[in-house]
Amino acid sequence: MVTFRKLLGTGLAVTLAGALGLSEASAQSLQQNNEAMFRQMQAARGVTDAELGRIRQIFAGSRWIGQGNPSVTRHPMTPEQAQARLPAPALEFYRNKAFEKICGEKYMAPLYDPATQKPEDAKACADMFEYPNVPLAYPVTWVRAREAALLCAAEGKRIGDAHEWEGASHGALTPPDYFFGMSVQAARAAHNRKYEPSARYSIGPSWKRGVCATNSTKSASCNGGSFTGCGSNTYPAGSFPDCKSPLGVYDLDGNAAEHMNLPLAADQMASRGSTKLGVTEMKGSWFIWDKVRAHTHWSRWRAPYWHGSRVLATNSHHNYHLGFRCFKDVN
Repeated sequence: MVTFRKLLGTGLAVTLAGALGLSEASAQSLQQNNEAMFRQMQAARGVTDAELGRIRQIFAGSRWIGQGNPSVTRHPMTPEQAQARLPAPALEFYRNKAFEKICGEKYMAPLYDPATQKPEDAKACADMFEYPNVPLAYPVTWVRAREAALLCAAEGKRIGDAHEWEGASHGALTPPDYFFGMSVQAARAAHNRKYEPSARYSIGPSWKRGVCATNSTKSASCNGGSFTGCGSNTYPAGSFPDCKSPLGVYDLDGNAAEHMNLPLAADQMASRGSTKLGVTEMKGSWFIWDKVRAHTHWSRWRAPYWHGSRVLATNSHHNYHLGFRCFKDVN
């Protein structure tokens, strides 16, 4: 294996490893893993002490939130191995200074319609990676939709509306089209009929194996969704630099599926300032997709109302392959 020291030289390797919280000794508990992740968020993204205080409170209210149950999770790639796949240190390789000027944050991408707009016209940005939105960090899983919304708000961001995720993946943020007034399933069917003729994936018009974080395995002990039996066998974020949408958003396919807000009325749209929110929508594929194509997942596809609830329900769904990413309104 190519090490940080061989790839980057001793000084730079130590700096990068420190920023990513890497060490030879792995944390032994979920809480220790979370604390290491919090340090990564502060070092890589500049999360403030006040923001981290709010984040810690949300994590403290759950026995599950983190990067997977350490007892059963077996990640198929280490951060060091992922770094060796990149031509430069991950924290610099994934920086985009033009995007930072627009979004006001590291590791966010502006959402817009290239047919009529430029990146500078964007009114919203999406995290480049799944939470914690740090290159080479493992995605957070076992998080409920309510907790996802609260964690985004803790940093002055928000959960995304379904059409925003879809636009980020397809490569064009177009006006929202939600078929309000229908049931969730009827609206879903109408939406999918409308957009299926233009279907594409985040990585192109057809699915390609090996491009995204989709070749991991499901735990042999996983019986459908138990914390004790199912490992979150994800890859470090950004391990696959070609797994990028046309708007510069990574890992929309693969790694973890993602919570989004599906508004049932205009006053439930997070993109219009709603804190009321709608119902849950799960987006994307996850880490075994090159082996098991469990369902359709093209960019604008809306899923059946699996494990559906209000986003803000205290018992909204959580699972070993389900995470989220944050969005942010910009001026």
